[in-house]
Amino acid sequence: MIAASKDAAPANSVDALHALILHQLDEDQAQETISIPLAGKSSIADHMVIASGRSTRHVSAIADKLAQRIKQETGRSVRIEGLPNADWVLIDSGDVIVHLFRPEVRSFYNLERMWSFGDAPPVAAVN
Repeated sequence: MIAASKDAAPANSVDALHALILHQLDEDQAQETISIPLAGKSSIADHMVIASGRSTRHVSAIADKLAQRIKQETGRSVRIEGLPNADWVLIDSGDVIVHLFRPEVRSFYNLERMWSFGDAPPVAAVN
């Protein structure tokens, strides 16, 4: 179990939060998870994590579980947008922003390309 220490230095707590999020997404079987470092690119967060769920139900379940786990492990409350439709759910935990998509919606918006400034390959369309 990865937990952010309340006595940890700010950089370490960001790294612990990032690791916690990646671990939980893996546990919940999120697909095609990528992490984009935003340091030096944007001041909105240190990391952006993008992942897909198999369906709206799966996206919703991943988002709910991730928000609960962050609260449980770090004491941080997160802000969630898009949960009612669960096509694209944004979870803002402050230092790490998580985007959860249905595959078709992820392919349409292609955030990887925009935020990595061309460094990431395009996401394959799902038929």
